[in-house]
Amino acid sequence: MINHERVLVVDFGAQYAQLIARRVREARVYSEIVSSTLSADELLARKPAAIILSGGPASVYADGAPSLDPALFDSDVPVFGICYGFQAMAQALGGTVERTGGREYGRTSLAIQQSGVLLESLPSAINVWMSHGDSVTKAPEGFDVLAHTAGTPVAAFEDRGRRLAGVQWHPEVQHSQMGQQVLEHFLFDIAGLTPTWTAETMVSDAVAAIQATVGDRRVLCALSGGVDSAVAAALVQRAIGSQLTCVFVDHGLLRAGEAEQVKQDFVAATGVELVVADEKDRFLGALAGVTDPEEKRKIIGREFIRTFEATAGQLAGERGIDFLVQGTLYPDVVESGGGEGTSNIKSHHNVGGLPDDLQFTLIEPLRTMFKDEVRAVGEELGLPEEMVWRHPFPGPGLGIRIVGEVTEERLEVLREADRIAREELTAAGLDREIWQFPVVLLGDVRSVGVQGDSRTYGYPIVLRPVLSEDAMTADWARLPYDVLEKMSTRITNECEGINRVVVDITSKPPGTIEWE
Repeated sequence: MINHERVLVVDFGAQYAQLIARRVREARVYSEIVSSTLSADELLARKPAAIILSGGPASVYADGAPSLDPALFDSDVPVFGICYGFQAMAQALGGTVERTGGREYGRTSLAIQQSGVLLESLPSAINVWMSHGDSVTKAPEGFDVLAHTAGTPVAAFEDRGRRLAGVQWHPEVQHSQMGQQVLEHFLFDIAGLTPTWTAETMVSDAVAAIQATVGDRRVLCALSGGVDSAVAAALVQRAIGSQLTCVFVDHGLLRAGEAEQVKQDFVAATGVELVVADEKDRFLGALAGVTDPEEKRKIIGREFIRTFEATAGQLAGERGIDFLVQGTLYPDVVESGGGEGTSNIKSHHNVGGLPDDLQFTLIEPLRTMFKDEVRAVGEELGLPEEMVWRHPFPGPGLGIRIVGEVTEERLEVLREADRIAREELTAAGLDREIWQFPVVLLGDVRSVGVQGDSRTYGYPIVLRPVLSEDAMTADWARLPYDVLEKMSTRITNECEGINRVVVDITSKPPGTIEWE
């Protein structure tokens, strides 16, 4: 990461720490999540331009609760506290935090008594999202109290001279009105930061870093047809050109048009050298007679590794390959402990089990990016819109969207149903509103129907449109009835063997997004 002001998000165990970091990035300021176990010296050693203290489940006065070193506030680095971070800041600076008995969870009415800088231009009353049992009852000396609620006497404060501020609520969640505006008031009006984290700078940073790492050596990339691998490959291609070779294992389990998109559109957009391993028969043969979903996943993963291993081994022998591109995103880094540096391909969570003699060094050009940033970079690189905005798709592909045995016949039926559903979603202008849209074939179920005055026994198709920000939780999407009607009518009319379409209206939890 080159020459960007850095905001550190100190994670006190918050469920929203990643969301805070994303909201900062949406303001075009670079952010990183760090552990609350770091000392003030360790935080300041990272040379942050500002620090945000996240929420968390603890009480600030409980035994073992994370605490703050007051020295942090003498460093002249701007600090913004949220929820627990707000209370920890108040306590460290001499304010009072108490359990008042007035818990606040969910949507809460906030009264703004003076706007200050932090709440400037906000109306006198807004709804915010609260989640706390303790409250700040007295602000530290030198702080102006800006807002309160019925149960929280000090819900926001600021010390403009020291560039310190905080709020009891969660401005990062969509339920809080004008939350992004509050964050940006801190970032720009209190901390004085400059918005430089853009798709253009992300590309230039990544290109420079790749060139410095690779030099004149050769790089290999496995293309899956997904957004992450495509953008990662396009970035490396932009940086080193013909030194990159991409391998696409066509396992025959992609949706309609997606293999062609990789083979034709991606190559046309980037000029990359692509080696295609056409292994449809191999995968279908290995899956014959298998109905257990976990066994299907293992078989598909095993056959992919074997195919990639053989192709990569041949290329390494012919040309000498030193690096392997991996589409690791920033949430992957955070969830796996957030370490710096490179890792060996054998221990990576996305591609494992390669032989010991394939000792590639990983290049992870998306390592600092969230999913929405990856899409923005893809657009900046000129990748096809259909590829950049492709919904998340599982590595085992349609193999786990067929409940039961995977056969060529069932794959063709599901591809056609999926194609129709996506066409109608696009025609309705809803592509970007929907996070993911699995279409599932219940291969082990037959339902009775009437088609052409004849009794039929066909497969049911399940439509599973969901809304999410990170796939950790999800809600079912309320698609308009007329859109669902068009999907159902076309699928039952145009897909041989389908006589019933149902919609999955289960949230996550309790259900998962995929069926298998």
